[in-house]
Amino acid sequence: MKNILMSAAAAAALSLAAFGAAQAHDPAGDDVVCLNEACTMQSLFGFSDTELAGGEAAVSLESPHYGAWGLDLSGFDTSVKPGDDFFRYANGAWVDRTEIPSDRTRFGNFDALSILSEARVKAIIEDTASGKVQDKDAAKIGAAYNTYMDEALAEKLDAKPLAPELAEISKVKTRDEMTALMGKGQTQGYSALMGIGIGADSKNPTRYAVYAGVGGLGLPDRDYYLDAKFAEKKAAYEVYVAKMLTMAGWANPEQSAKDIVAFESRLAEATWTRAERRDRDKTYNPMSLAELKAYTPGYNWDLYLANTELPKVDRFILGTNTAFPKYAKIYGETPVETLKAWQAFHLVDGAAPMLSKRFVDAQFEFRGKTLSGQPEQKPRWKRAVAFVNGTLGESVGRIYVARYFPPESKAKMLSLVGDIRAVLKTRIENLAWMSPETKEKALDKLAKFTVKIGYPDQWRDYSDLEIKQGDLYGNALRAGAYEWRRDVARLNEPVDKKEWGMTPQTVNAYYNSVNNEIVFPAAILQAPFFDPDADAAINYGGIGGVIGHEISHGFDDQGRKSNGDGVLTDWWTAEDAAKFKVQADKLGAQYSEFEPLPGAKVQGALTMGENIGDLGGLSLGLDAYHASLGGKPAPILDGLTGDQRVFFGWAQVWRQKIRDEALRQQVVTDPHSPAYYRVNGTIRNVDGWYDAFGIKEGDKLYVKPEDRVRIW
Repeated sequence: MKNILMSAAAAAALSLAAFGAAQAHDPAGDDVVCLNEACTMQSLFGFSDTELAGGEAAVSLESPHYGAWGLDLSGFDTSVKPGDDFFRYANGAWVDRTEIPSDRTRFGNFDALSILSEARVKAIIEDTASGKVQDKDAAKIGAAYNTYMDEALAEKLDAKPLAPELAEISKVKTRDEMTALMGKGQTQGYSALMGIGIGADSKNPTRYAVYAGVGGLGLPDRDYYLDAKFAEKKAAYEVYVAKMLTMAGWANPEQSAKDIVAFESRLAEATWTRAERRDRDKTYNPMSLAELKAYTPGYNWDLYLANTELPKVDRFILGTNTAFPKYAKIYGETPVETLKAWQAFHLVDGAAPMLSKRFVDAQFEFRGKTLSGQPEQKPRWKRAVAFVNGTLGESVGRIYVARYFPPESKAKMLSLVGDIRAVLKTRIENLAWMSPETKEKALDKLAKFTVKIGYPDQWRDYSDLEIKQGDLYGNALRAGAYEWRRDVARLNEPVDKKEWGMTPQTVNAYYNSVNNEIVFPAAILQAPFFDPDADAAINYGGIGGVIGHEISHGFDDQGRKSNGDGVLTDWWTAEDAAKFKVQADKLGAQYSEFEPLPGAKVQGALTMGENIGDLGGLSLGLDAYHASLGGKPAPILDGLTGDQRVFFGWAQVWRQKIRDEALRQQVVTDPHSPAYYRVNGTIRNVDGWYDAFGIKEGDKLYVKPEDRVRIW
């Protein structure tokens, strides 16, 4: 819901999100924004092509390095003019010689580091399970992994782990009984149309609040139900629903599948678009319980809440509030038998990774192949690693940091963050468009940023999480219940500002507006992002750009709505806000023109925050590099100037190939622009790029100076 700290581990462990489908589809605002992908627990980069060609099993556990001084010169395609296609100029040869691994929908430097993180965690888990690592959670780590790897047991059990839940669904006779059942989703894996989660209160971020959201969709986005270009996917979804219900032994699976898709199509019509759901002002709607009941007639909140284990609460913050009465109406008009079939399908779909091969394969055929174009399923050990990362991520992270994150890396990162903050401070002070009144508050916010690097100061305590050998589905359910009960237990406590929303072994980074913090897990602090031995310009273009990206999120179109204490409040003058919006809208219009595939355009409104983050990040990285020179001329390396190397450092980070189906899904669902445009869409607004490469009018990426977007 409101904040990834609430459910990231449980979601990664389960596939059954904390309140089923509901949570996945209604984040109540955008308090947490990540560098790459939508704040998942997935690790996301840098092996050579020859290593990959030999198979991932041959991956070295050593940190990667690029070229003699941090840049892979062999990846260039100098047959292309940098002003026509800078992504291709910097990465074209790499693109031509690289194949996406068959068990992935994309491959780039993020993904290569993900492969490294997977391999390292596998080694950690195996050492832990064999007694080579002494850790208080060693037995749990070993049991979680070994149980997932026991495919023979999964085959023997088949669908039996779901028998109690399926029987409970079958017994439902009334709508109220279904509502009560949905309340058990926090601990048992059922789905809810309208459900709850716990996170920091955006307007009082020292306290936790209960958020309410809507969901219920099994396809990636409302557009998959409503847009004709996804009709084929929608039809395939109906076939998939029928197949899963058939394997689960549900009566009338074909008719039930038709009814479920029709039901979800109505829900899709009531669901806000992803761009609408980004607006943190519109997704903060407090209500008392009495008001919530009156707002959603026919949905028995008393019965629902009674089964959530939540103490008595009389304040709920609704996300997409206008969807709630529509959902209540649809719920009241849908036959109970359809609701039961819908519940049964989502139970099976969420649990499929923990069941026998026929369930695993059926889910992959639809969600992997059909929706994302992935040719092959990930090997079981990778799925087991993901499960352990999701259930016991900080226990694994504690060992990961001891092995792979040297203290000097943290010290160097703190220095780089200081460099980026200093140049942003100067830029804010010199902004021509911002008034002194707003500048003062912007500078106060910048000064109050919290910086978290590598790993948490206090590790998660998993004492209350029971992991049983031989009970994979039960382990998944208990992991979700552990996360939920942990949140419930601290509902009336101050917000834990030391908590992390990602594990150290995650290749990503994020900004959390309610904590006004930037967070960089250990696993991303490697080449090509960060290499202590690399040329400074490469580091400023790589990790410097990433640091600047996350800091800029505090001042993007949504992050700017919180002050230095993380409070959602309007601290801008009306005139300054209007000037900001003019520039943001210009940037959105630029990105909305990009069309990576026929009929699949980038959504400038959906990707706005990330695009502002990229523009700010690269600009700050370049400025910080200039400042680091101390007035001395930049060295020339292999004929490349310092400024050129900063831009190549940025482009190298976003090296990526992606399958067409995955790309189509990304432009509909992901707040991040495709990697190609994170290079070409960003550099064309940075004046320094034009000077560095002699870009002239007539070059395809050229933007007139007066049309370039300059925000921070």
